[in-house]
Amino acid sequence: MTLRLFRTAPMLAALFSALLAASAAAAAAAAAAAAAAAATHPCHLPGVEEPLRCMTLSVPLERGAGNASASLGLHVTVAPAFREAARPDPLFVLAGGPGQAGSDVLPLLNTSFRRIRATRDIVFIDQRGTGLSGKLDCETTPAQETMTEQQLDAELVACVARLKTPLRAYGTAAAAADIESVRVALGYRRINLWGGSYGTRLAQAYARAYPAQVRSLMLDGVAAPDQVIPAGGRDGQAALDALFRQCAAEPQCQRAFPQIRAEFDTLSARIAAGKVIVNIADPRTGLPVTLPMTSGRFFGTVHSILYSPVDSRRLPFLIHSAVQGRWEPFMARRNVAADFAADGSAAMLLYLAVVCAEDLPRLTPALRADDAAALVAPMLMRLPVLCQAVAVPPVPLLAPTEIGAPALLLSGALDPVTPPRRAAAAARFMRQPQQLVVDSAGHGISQLGCAPRLLREFIDQPDKPVAAQCLKEIPIPGFQLGSAGPQP
Repeated sequence: MTLRLFRTAPMLAALFSALLAASAAAAAAAAAAAAAAAATHPCHLPGVEEPLRCMTLSVPLERGAGNASASLGLHVTVAPAFREAARPDPLFVLAGGPGQAGSDVLPLLNTSFRRIRATRDIVFIDQRGTGLSGKLDCETTPAQETMTEQQLDAELVACVARLKTPLRAYGTAAAAADIESVRVALGYRRINLWGGSYGTRLAQAYARAYPAQVRSLMLDGVAAPDQVIPAGGRDGQAALDALFRQCAAEPQCQRAFPQIRAEFDTLSARIAAGKVIVNIADPRTGLPVTLPMTSGRFFGTVHSILYSPVDSRRLPFLIHSAVQGRWEPFMARRNVAADFAADGSAAMLLYLAVVCAEDLPRLTPALRADDAAALVAPMLMRLPVLCQAVAVPPVPLLAPTEIGAPALLLSGALDPVTPPRRAAAAARFMRQPQQLVVDSAGHGISQLGCAPRLLREFIDQPDKPVAAQCLKEIPIPGFQLGSAGPQP
């Protein structure tokens, strides 16, 4: 009996310790929930039917610049956990771009993060200069559709000149410090981070600046520490080549578009020579429009289409139609990204504030040569002029330190901007990385197939490998072969 009690004592002690830990975690969660509730107020935002909680947090415009009087209002949205006994470590969501706001990606609540929200608060931050945090943007009008690149750049330069706020205050380091201010204001001790695209750069910056506050990272479309955002032409070209190979390997697509690569090259050459003028009824308004099709407009639309496999499987049909002179399908797709009625467009001036300070200084002659004939070349040619107008000081690239928190890295094999090689480069500076690649996916994995479940499994036990075999079951869409739409 004595021996049995002796053996039982450690078990009781362990159980008691576990109960104490659970009680402490519950108390911490309750305290954080109380702090969040006290700091926020009920709100309704587009994209989510239910009421959420919002906060406008005053943060310094320029930390350590000797100008304590200047501040900006940072918009934060909190989606409280479904269960009252929430975990004490919430998920902070960092949107992409740079230029996209947290409030722009709120629909992810009902897709990517619904399982996580069962037990954790989800916090969306409108990065300074985006969304409801003083969006830095210029007015866009339908008249701009018929302008040349030179006219568009002149309008953008004039818009920058009218700006009163210093763009040097809107870099990644300042946004990382804002995340820390939000964490403190809401009373959370440690947080988990989800970042998409540029949000993965911001998440890595925060994890390096505040390592003790980071429990785990989930990075979707991972940017490498040394990646130059606008110089991604090689990745875009690889995605386009893969699409053409897939069309050639699929009998129906090959029969419908047997010369698709040659047609793309022919169309590109015509456009570069200034020989393509589009005369159509605007697919949005029905009014006649005459538009000079430039390489910037054409390649920019193609590049954006490649982000999504669902979208990219329409591209052979769009190219084939355009080379025959029927531009309506291509223009209809282009107008999806140029919808002047949309409120969720990226903040262009915030994009320039970040890229001109952090990326353009690292745009070496070798990178320029690598992208000289690529999809991003027209934007690369415009960037120096725009950055000269923005006039932000260069931010040196610091040698990346190791990130100790467990990290889940998600990549799409068909991604034209952050393919798996970028995640592999980022993983070299992480102590506990797990990289998952989806063969059938492009830019963005978290909403697809079983990915929401894997996110929940990882955040619950970030030190354990996730069972990711189910990602191979995500199908690739069929090609669109005609005006009726994609094939089943």
